[in-house]
Amino acid sequence: MTFLADFSVMNPSFGLLFWTSVIFIFVWLFLGRYFGVIRDALKTREDSIDKALHEADLAREEMKNLKSKHEDLEKQAREDRLRILKEAADIKEDILQKAKEEAGVRKREMIAAAQEEIENRRKEMEVDLYNEVGQISIKLAGEVMKRELQGNHEEFIGTKLKEFREEELTSNF
Repeated sequence: MTFLADFSVMNPSFGLLFWTSVIFIFVWLFLGRYFGVIRDALKTREDSIDKALHEADLAREEMKNLKSKHEDLEKQAREDRLRILKEAADIKEDILQKAKEEAGVRKREMIAAAQEEIENRRKEMEVDLYNEVGQISIKLAGEVMKRELQGNHEEFIGTKLKEFREEELTSNF
């Protein structure tokens, strides 16, 4: 232990300096050999981080572009929707107008057909009335001629008219 008594950090001995230098050189060479691998790994890691950051910036820019494109598409979709709704309203108005016109034409046609039917029935009834009046007149004329030949025809016409009225009243019910 006497050698420890002579040890001083301020006054190192030659052996201590030698072995410290040898160990330092050994560690330096050892680390230098493997430090290149570590340095390359760190450089690779740094490059991959830089690449990832660059890709993130590109992705951010692309997202901004996509967002603006999306907003443009949304705006265009709103405009298209409004245009389609306006076109649909115009088509609806056209269809309603055409339907009204067609309904008016059909109404006029139906009124004209009904008036024609009424006129035809009126004429038919007139013809029937004229036929009945003609038949009655012929009957009365025949009867009048019979009575004329026999006399007292005014009384005969009066009774025949009464019979005819009664006959008409009973036939109408």
